[in-house]
Amino acid sequence: MIRWFFTFGCCCCWYFTAAQDKPDSRVDSVHLLNEIVVTGYAYHRPLSEVPAAIATVDTKSLDRFSPASFLSAVNTIPGVRMEERSPGSYRFAIRGSSLRSPFGVRNVKMYWNGLPFTDGGGNTYLNLLDFNAIGSIEIIKGPGASLYGAGSGGVLLLTSPIVKESQLQFSASGGSFGLLRYQIADQISSENTKVRIQYAHQQAEGYRQQTSMNKNSLNTDLSFRFNPKSNLSTTLFYTDLFYQTPGGLTQAEYNANPRQARPTTAFGPGAVTQQAAVYNKTIYGGLNYEYEWNTHWSNQTGVYGSFTQFENPTFLNYEKRKETNWGGRTETQYKLEREAWSGKLTFGGEFQYFKSPLTDYGNLNGSPDSVQVADRLWSTMAVLFAQTDFSFAHNVYATLGASTTFAQYRFTRLSDVPVTHQVRNFDPVLSPRVALLKRFTPLLSIYGSISKGFSPPSLAEVRPSSNTFNSTLSPEQGVSYEAGFRGSLFHQLIAFDFTAYDFQLNHTIVIQHTVNGADFYINSGKTSQPGLETFVAWNPIILSTGFVSSFRIWNSYTYNPYIFKNYIYDGVNYSGNRLTGVARDISITGMDIFTKPGVYLNITFNHTGAIPLNDANTVYSSCFALLGARGGYKILIAKVSLEFFGGVDNALNARYSLGNDLNAAAGRYFNAAATRNFYLGLNGKF
Repeated sequence: MIRWFFTFGCCCCWYFTAAQDKPDSRVDSVHLLNEIVVTGYAYHRPLSEVPAAIATVDTKSLDRFSPASFLSAVNTIPGVRMEERSPGSYRFAIRGSSLRSPFGVRNVKMYWNGLPFTDGGGNTYLNLLDFNAIGSIEIIKGPGASLYGAGSGGVLLLTSPIVKESQLQFSASGGSFGLLRYQIADQISSENTKVRIQYAHQQAEGYRQQTSMNKNSLNTDLSFRFNPKSNLSTTLFYTDLFYQTPGGLTQAEYNANPRQARPTTAFGPGAVTQQAAVYNKTIYGGLNYEYEWNTHWSNQTGVYGSFTQFENPTFLNYEKRKETNWGGRTETQYKLEREAWSGKLTFGGEFQYFKSPLTDYGNLNGSPDSVQVADRLWSTMAVLFAQTDFSFAHNVYATLGASTTFAQYRFTRLSDVPVTHQVRNFDPVLSPRVALLKRFTPLLSIYGSISKGFSPPSLAEVRPSSNTFNSTLSPEQGVSYEAGFRGSLFHQLIAFDFTAYDFQLNHTIVIQHTVNGADFYINSGKTSQPGLETFVAWNPIILSTGFVSSFRIWNSYTYNPYIFKNYIYDGVNYSGNRLTGVARDISITGMDIFTKPGVYLNITFNHTGAIPLNDANTVYSSCFALLGARGGYKILIAKVSLEFFGGVDNALNARYSLGNDLNAAAGRYFNAAATRNFYLGLNGKF
C-alpha cells in the first residue's frame, strides 16, 4: 500500500502545481472529452467528475480506421485488448482477462442499449453487432461488480447511434483478401419519435486458408417520448453470421507457410477436411421504459430476450445448440439536494435466465455423424445492487456501492443411461466499491477507488469441449486498488489520463487442453496484476484562418507486469511466471490532421511486446510493430454529404500472430494475422 500513498502524493503535487491553468473553449480529444456525459456507474456526469477508469469510443474514434471492424478503435484505449483470430472471430479482454477466453468474450460484462448483452451463461457474441449499428462505447476498466454484477474484467456499455435528424445513410467499401461491405440506414426524427432501421452485409475471404466470412445484419431502434417525464425505447436486431476457423499452427508450420489452415496430422484431421466453422443466427429484442415521477424520483426498467441457433463443426466434433436467453434490469434513482451537498441513491436488480439443449455429434468431413453426447444446460443469475453518490463542497465527490450476485447452473446428460443430473450453486458474494474524487479545476481531477470483483465460471467453462461437467471450478475473486488523475494543461494544449492499479486475484481460472486438443479449465491459485495505463494528447492551437483546421498527436500506453502466485499444477510450480496471454507493454501512437477543404489523414502506429503462450513461459509470440493510415475527402453537394476514403493496415508488412491459442495442445499456438492490406470506400448522407 505504500506505493499507492506515494502515487496519490505525486498526483496531488502535480495538480496543485497546474491548478492555475484556466480552460478555454477548445476541446478536441478522443478519450478525454470532459464535456461528454459518462453514463457508467449511473454517474451521468462529465468525465472530470467520475472517480473511475472509464474511457469512451465515439464515432470520431471509430472513423479513424477501416469500417470492417471496431477492433483498432477500442485497442487505442490503454488496458483494452481486442484480437481477431480470423474474420468474424474475436477475442476481447480488459486488463489481461483474455486468459479465460480461447475465443469470444468472457469475464467482461456487456450491455446493449442499457440491457444485458452477455447471456445468462456468461458468454457474449460480440461479433453479432455490426460496425455501423454502434454509435458509442463506454469501457469501464476493472471490477464493475458493485453495479453490474459478476465480472472482474470490466464492463462495456454499447449504444446505437443517436438519431438527430431525418436522413438516409449509405456506405460501401472493399479491400484486400476479398473484403466487401455495404450498408444502408434510414432515420426518421420528429419531436417525440426517433426511428432508425439499418441493413448491413459484410464478407471476406481472409488471409489464411479456411477463413471465409459472411454476415448479414438487420437493426431497428425506436424511441417514443410520451411527455417530458416518460420515454419508451425498443431495440431489435437479427444477425446471420458464418465464419470459418482455420485452427492454430505449430511453430514449424507457421514458419513454413503462415497462410495454411491447421493440416491433417497424426493427431487428427485438419480444418479444411473437417470444414471447421461457426454458424450463428441470433435474434435479440429489448424494451426500455424511463419515467421521472418528480425532481427526486426516477426509474428505468427494461426487459429483453434472445434466441440463438448455433452450429460449430470442429476438429473433435460437430456441435449444435439452441440458446434461449431472457431477463430484465430495473434501476431506481433518488436525488437529494442540500445547501452544502447533494446526493443520489441508485438501487435495483437484474435477472437473467438461460436454457440450451446441446448435442455433440461426430464430425464426418463437415457433416454431423453419430451422437457423442446430448446435454441440457440451464442457468439463472440475479443481481441486487445499491450505490450512493455524494457531491460535497470544494468539488469533492464520493461513491459507495455494493452488489450481491446469486447464480445457479444446472446440467443434464440425456445420452447417459441412466440420465444424470448435476447442479452447481454459487454462494452469494458481496462486492463493494468505494471511490473518492477531488476536482481542482474544471479540467483537472484526481481520484482513487477500492473495489472487489467476483466472477463465476461461465457455462462454457463448467461444461467445456472435453464434454465434462466440472462442479468444482471456483469463481474468481479479487480486490483492486486504483488511483488516477486526468485533465489538461496549458489551456488544453496537453490532455492526459493516467491510471495506476493493483489487482490481486484469487482462484484465477486458466485454460488447459487434453492430448486431443479439447479444452478444460482449472483454478490456478493467485495472480498479481498491477498495471499502469496512460493516455497523452498534444492539441496545438490552430488558427481559424489557416489551411489546417485541426492537428493532434497522441499516445496510449499500457504496462502489465502480471505474474502467477501460488500456482502449482500437475506437480509443476508456475509461481513467478508471467501471466499467459498478456503482453507486458503496448504502445499506440496516432496523428490526426484535418484541413479546411475537407481532407483528413489519420496515422496509427502500434507496438506490442512479446506474449507468453503457455503457463511455463517456454513459448512466446514475438513482439510486433504495425503501421496503419486512413485518409479521405469530405464534401457537401446540395443536401448530399459524401465522404471518399481509403486506407492501409499493416503497412510495414509485419509478420505476426494474433489471437494465439493459449496452452495449446501439440504446440498449436499460432494464428497468423494478415499482411499488408488496403481498403477503399464511400459514405453518403441525404
